Amino acid sequence: MDYYKILGVDRSATQDDIKRSYRRLARELHPDANPDDPESETKFKQVAEAYEALGDPEKRARYDRFGSSGSRGGDPFGGGGLGDLFDVFFNTGSQASEAAQQRGADLEVLAQLTLEQAVTGVTKDVTVRTAITCDTCEATGAAKGSEVRRCDQCGGTGQVRQVRQSILGQMVSTAACARCAGDGQIISDPCGDCSGEGRTVKEQTYSVDVPAGVGNGSTLRLTGRGAVGRRGTGAGDLYVQIRVSEHAKFVRDGDDLFAELHVPVTQAALGANLLFDSIDGSVEVAVAAGSQTGSRFRFRDQGVPRLQGRGRGDLVLTLVVDTPTDLNPEQQELLRQFAKERSEDVKEPEDGLLDKFKSKFS
Repeated sequence: MDYYKILGVDRSATQDDIKRSYRRLARELHPDANPDDPESETKFKQVAEAYEALGDPEKRARYDRFGSSGSRGGDPFGGGGLGDLFDVFFNTGSQASEAAQQRGADLEVLAQLTLEQAVTGVTKDVTVRTAITCDTCEATGAAKGSEVRRCDQCGGTGQVRQVRQSILGQMVSTAACARCAGDGQIISDPCGDCSGEGRTVKEQTYSVDVPAGVGNGSTLRLTGRGAVGRRGTGAGDLYVQIRVSEHAKFVRDGDDLFAELHVPVTQAALGANLLFDSIDGSVEVAVAAGSQTGSRFRFRDQGVPRLQGRGRGDLVLTLVVDTPTDLNPEQQELLRQFAKERSEDVKEPEDGLLDKFKSKFS
């Protein structure tokens, strides 16, 4: 298995190039972002396996010498498991060098919409607990007037090189600088409000412009609205997961809307012109005389706006003929006369009911 090919990088790629390529592919192929693509999970695991082998300089050196079997040593995830890879992907790792050099973490939040909001579009406020820039120190991590100097042990890189001998020869690896904890800087007096982090954790509310036609399970990305990184490094992204509530009247299938049109037996038998209220307007329905339950009426471009393209889906109404259940004696007698004219046998009235009806006209 060619791990370089899986990550889409050359063998001369730097560690930063490998990391950037992994993060991009992991976000694109993450199973949560591709719920209807079963192959994405397999590709995601391959990308994770490739990064585990190439993301660490020592393991990369073994892979370059011995191939995938040498880099993994029998463990498909290099002994760290998927949990370690997720730490790298979501920026939650405990190593200070990772936190110092990477942008802030990506965040997720849920936005609950009604079907009407999903069809017409809406501006939705979402609240998320996140890391924001410390106003007191303006992201420097240093108290006012304190000295910030470059770490003389790592030269400001936040990392130190370690060389050791092994049966395979000289091995070179990098590790977080112990003196500056991977920051590359030494602060004589850290900011008291953020403890030298350059950021604080608070609740933030963002307004999200949800486009018309968005579907249940869709994800909207707000670039730079995730958590800010330590001491002025860039912010991650905020991913807004869309959930659309079920509707009492409509069922959505793709860009089409389906609903039932209930009419009394008289309108179904004699015909009628009716108005039906859709999501964002009304349509006129011409019910032909003699229409039966199950008849369908399709209205073009009256459904959901197409998110990727022009136009809208259709509105499809299914006719349901309602049989009356609350007839008074006069109405029952009229129907009996109608049935008699059509030579249709019907159930006889209950005892005394016909006499009560006739007595009213005696």
